[in-house]
Amino acid sequence: MTAHLMNRTGHRTSGTGDRIGTRTGLTAPGGRPRPDRPALVLVAHGSRDPRALSTVRTLLDRVRELRPALPVRLGHIELNEPLLPATLAALGDTDAVLVPLLLSRGYHVKRDIPETAAAAPARTRVAAPLGPHPLLAEALYDRLTEAGWRTPEDPAARRASAVVLAAAGSRDPDARTDAGRTAALLAERLGVPVVPAYASAAAPTVPAAVRALAARGRHRVAVASYFTAPGRFAAECAEAAPWIAAAPLAAHPALPRLILHRYDEALTAAAATTAPAALAPA
Repeated sequence: MTAHLMNRTGHRTSGTGDRIGTRTGLTAPGGRPRPDRPALVLVAHGSRDPRALSTVRTLLDRVRELRPALPVRLGHIELNEPLLPATLAALGDTDAVLVPLLLSRGYHVKRDIPETAAAAPARTRVAAPLGPHPLLAEALYDRLTEAGWRTPEDPAARRASAVVLAAAGSRDPDARTDAGRTAALLAERLGVPVVPAYASAAAPTVPAAVRALAARGRHRVAVASYFTAPGRFAAECAEAAPWIAAAPLAAHPALPRLILHRYDEALTAAAATTAPAALAPA
C-alpha cells in the first residue's frame, strides 16, 4: 500500500520543511519543541475476545523494549478502547506513523485507516500492513513446529503432506494476493504445498481446502493460523484441521520486529518523498 504524508487538514504536503524524520531544531505551533521521532501508533482491529487485547498489549510492551525511546501508542478500528481517533486526538500535534496490525491489504488498510489519519490534528503517515513478509513465514513455521509439525524426509510421506494457511478473508483481491504470497513463502520454508483458505468473505474455506488436498492424496494436513491473536475465526479454522492446528501468531518475537520494520520503512519513504530533487547537470 502506498503511504501518504498528511498535513493537519488531511492534505498531502511536500518540501523539506515537512520531513517526518529527524526534527532537531523544529518547533510545534506555540514554540514547543517537536519530538525527534514521530510516535508509532499500532492500529489493531479490535475483538470481543479478551485474549486479543491482551495479545496486543503484550506486543506493545515488546516494541517498547526493543526501542525504549520511541513513543508507542495503541488505537483500535472498532470494538475496543482506545479507538484510533481518540488515540490520535490524545497525541495532539505530535506526528505519528500508523502501523496496521493487519496481515494484508483490504478495506481497513486502504480506506478506514488513511481516512482517520487524514482527520488527525498532526501529520501522520500510514505504514504498510505486516504481511506479506518473510518474518511472518518464519513465525508461522515456528508455530507449526510447536504444534508438532515435522517435514517428513520420506518422499512418499512428503507427497501426502500439506498445510492450509487459514486467514480471516476479505473481498478485496489484493488481500487474497497477499495471503497467496505468504503461503508461497511458507511453502518454500516447509518444502510442501501451502494452500491459503479463509474464515469468511473469500474462497476456499478451510474445510474446502482440506477436502481438495485429500482428493489429491494429501491426507497429512496441518492448519497454520494466520491470525494475530486468538478469537472466533482462529478457533473455527483450528476445528477444521484433520491433523494438527498451530496457534495464532500472537506475541511471537518476529511481530514486534516487523512492526518496527514497517515503521522505519514509512519514515524512509517519507524522507525520500520530501528530499530535494537532485540538480540537473548544466
